[in-house]
Amino acid sequence: MNYLVLLRHGESQWNLENKFTGWVDVDLSAKGEGEAKNAGLLIKKANLKFDYLFTSVLKRAIRTAQIACENAGFVNLPTERDQALNERHYGALQGLNKKETADKFGEEQVHIWRRSYDVPPPADKTELNPLGMTESLKDTAARTIPYYQEHIEKLVKEGKNVLITAHGNSLRSLVMFLDNLTKEQVLELNIPTGTPLVYEFENGKVIKSYYLKNE
Repeated sequence: MNYLVLLRHGESQWNLENKFTGWVDVDLSAKGEGEAKNAGLLIKKANLKFDYLFTSVLKRAIRTAQIACENAGFVNLPTERDQALNERHYGALQGLNKKETADKFGEEQVHIWRRSYDVPPPADKTELNPLGMTESLKDTAARTIPYYQEHIEKLVKEGKNVLITAHGNSLRSLVMFLDNLTKEQVLELNIPTGTPLVYEFENGKVIKSYYLKNE
């Protein structure tokens, strides 16, 4: 048996401030640092060891991995970082307060942007989005799943243990793939911050999955 662990970064400063973050490179809040430390201690308690670490290129995921690994007792894990694991790009919403955005555009429209599978937010160019990018969850899955298939799946099938530290929507995309969820089912999925999600494999196939939690 081998395993893959998915870890959503701890609370970021903009999570705390209730802002749309996306690709903006904000750091962890003090609470987020504590969540990352706790994740590492949970991994240590479960006696999980890893052969490889994958993260996004955003500092909140990188710092979560660093803090978790320090507290789990890992040093110098072979590491790969790629923007394919980045959070979903929230387009013109990035940097906006979520409540103020709902007041401006209406709660129903913001709910569609946040929770629909294939409707992206507006792509206006802003200081936080100079290229005018935007992504739906479908768009995020279109980069995250192929990256997993090309770079990570082969390691899992070889019996290696892998840790991925990334973001709510990039990890939702991977869970959709691993659990064979429909696009309707994935919309109901919420992955908590700083809580390791373990997938156990046998002969390259998922046999069970579960969260590591404090007793």
